[in-house]
Order: sequence, then C-alpha cells, then structure tokens
Amino acid sequence: MGFLDAIKGRFSKGKAEDLARRHGDKVDTGMDKASQQLDEGSGGKYSEQIQTGTEKAKDTLGNLDKDQGGTDGGAPS
Repeated sequence: MGFLDAIKGRFSKGKAEDLARRHGDKVDTGMDKASQQLDEGSGGKYSEQIQTGTEKAKDTLGNLDKDQGGTDGGAPS
C-alpha cells in the first residue's frame, strides 16, 4: 500500500468536506496565509496565479457549504 492509499483510507472525501464545512473560517484564514507566503516566496512573480488559485479554492469551499444549506463556512443549519 502506497502513501497516498494510506491517506485516502484515513481521510475520506466525506470527512474532509465535513471538516471544511465546520471549520470554514479557519480554512479560509489558512488559505490566505498560505497564498501570502507563496507570493512572498516567489517575489511576487506569480501573484496573479496564486490569487486565482486561492479564489477558486475559496469558491469551492463556499459551494460545499451551499450544497449542505449552511452559512459562512459553518455547520449546516
């Protein structure tokens, strides 16, 4: 069994989605910090691509929440 198989076994898609929904605010903050670090690390060379990727990731996180009827990345209501 490879490394990725072990990870897949521990973290199912459903569990990851549930965690992202319940802790969306923390995930959002983490994405902001990571994108800032990447931008600084690249000397701003890839700012546009980093920003686009961060926005798409946040949109996906927001769509998870909408699919379950929750609000603002919190637990479904």
